[in-house]
Amino acid sequence: MVVETAAGQYFVKLRGAAQGTAALVAEVVVAELADRIGLPVPARRVVTFGPDLPTDDRNDELADLLAASRGENLGFQFLPSARPFVAADLGLVSGDFATHVRWLDWLVLNPDRSPANPNIMVEGRRLWLIDHGAALPFHHDWAAVTEATPLRAPPAVPHVLEAAVDGLEDWDEILTRGLSREAVERSVAAIPDSFLLPLLPAGAGPEALERRRAAYSDFLWRRLSGPHSFG
Repeated sequence: MVVETAAGQYFVKLRGAAQGTAALVAEVVVAELADRIGLPVPARRVVTFGPDLPTDDRNDELADLLAASRGENLGFQFLPSARPFVAADLGLVSGDFATHVRWLDWLVLNPDRSPANPNIMVEGRRLWLIDHGAALPFHHDWAAVTEATPLRAPPAVPHVLEAAVDGLEDWDEILTRGLSREAVERSVAAIPDSFLLPLLPAGAGPEALERRRAAYSDFLWRRLSGPHSFG
């Protein structure tokens, strides 16, 4: 939903939506990593909903969703003139851009950048990456994560930019070398506590939060450090 804030209009992902705050965690981490390798993601900020949030929509389902989303949510700068990416827009995509996006989606195990659902917006000739809530699928079942899990190949789904990817092996070496462990940790550190706490056992404190952040960082760093298979 689009919300008017003191900083302008933001498209807000709600904590009360189906995937809860796990999707917001994935959005934050992927956006931070995208920033660090020079890929465009709309500016983001925490948007807090109080108990009396006004709305022009009288739909009961939306009212229930807003009630479940009181507290901190994740807002992305609204792009009023942007439109969804379509096949004809491939002409706007450079080989380097396509390769960077393909590499990022490999790193974060993003299954959701297919021709049917590109999750790219077009603003003039500028492209924006959006909707990364399905990335980091391992965090839905930490008990199943083993030492081998980060080394697995991503889901075998078609990538919308595959035809434009150029020099992936060369860029893999450059991007891997350019993304330090500190950069990964800083990307994870950007997750608000309020997004992580609902994913931990009740009563979890600061130490549990830090252990969970370390688990995200360790997983991504092991993925970067291990053998890279792009399918």
